[in-house]
Amino acid sequence: MNVIEVKNLHKRYKDQVAVEDVSFEVRAGEIFGVLGPNGAGKTTAVECVSGLRTPDRGTIRVAGIDPFQDRDALRRVLGVQLQSAALPDKIKVWEALDLYASFYTDPEDWRELMERVGLVAKRDSRFGELSGGQRQRLSVALALVGRPRIAVLDELTTGLDPQSRRDTRELVEHVRDSGVTVVLVTHFMEEAERLCDRIALIDSGRVVATDTPAGLIARVGGGKKVRFQPSAPVDDSLLLALPEVTDVSRDGDQVVVAGTGDLAVAVTLALAEHKIVPGALHLEENTLDDAFLALTGRKPA
Repeated sequence: MNVIEVKNLHKRYKDQVAVEDVSFEVRAGEIFGVLGPNGAGKTTAVECVSGLRTPDRGTIRVAGIDPFQDRDALRRVLGVQLQSAALPDKIKVWEALDLYASFYTDPEDWRELMERVGLVAKRDSRFGELSGGQRQRLSVALALVGRPRIAVLDELTTGLDPQSRRDTRELVEHVRDSGVTVVLVTHFMEEAERLCDRIALIDSGRVVATDTPAGLIARVGGGKKVRFQPSAPVDDSLLLALPEVTDVSRDGDQVVVAGTGDLAVAVTLALAEHKIVPGALHLEENTLDDAFLALTGRKPA
């Protein structure tokens, strides 16, 4: 069942078209990624879905609700964490949660929610004293305090250190596992590949493709690359003779072999027959970065 349906969404700011005929559906219970480089129109699209911006044309339904005709009903089913959201520096964690809970007739127990997002130890800390990761955890808690069916999380891990980014990604998975459908807006390809069940790939205000991460990568083909530093000179013809190999190139003192199938095994056995050891061997498979490049013709920003 679709909980969000967007059809032919269009939004212009003066002479700039931010979103042009964007369409996608979000299914109940999934993590749906809105993925693309900075400036692609991702945030504008989800702000329209969240009722925060009025589109120039197109239709949007969130759990059957028109975000612009019934904002009160929307607020009961949709929680939002925006990239630019901020709180007063002096407000304490518990005060923020208590305040937001007062906006709803049947809110979550904010004390339990504070424990779920790992902020009990920061209960009396002021917002200005929190780290970037702690602020994001609080933002997620505030988006969930109204017991929404759907949560929109916009650029949740931007600016975080690696550990905080990892912790925040785990939190997103916990949110989905609790029964909340998640719309995750991000420009991190690796993040989308790991977390999302399906992805709308947006570039220059348009949806380029919508599919699972594996489905998008499959559009690039099943290509693989093996990199290694040979212990002795290798003639390209030795490797090109293998049915799994499609190309051989050089990157400094490394040999880069492109191909399909059991590429690493085929290359390793061929080298062994000639008593050549492939040092620092590394297998690379296609990723969402490759899919983005193939589908848009340029690398993600």
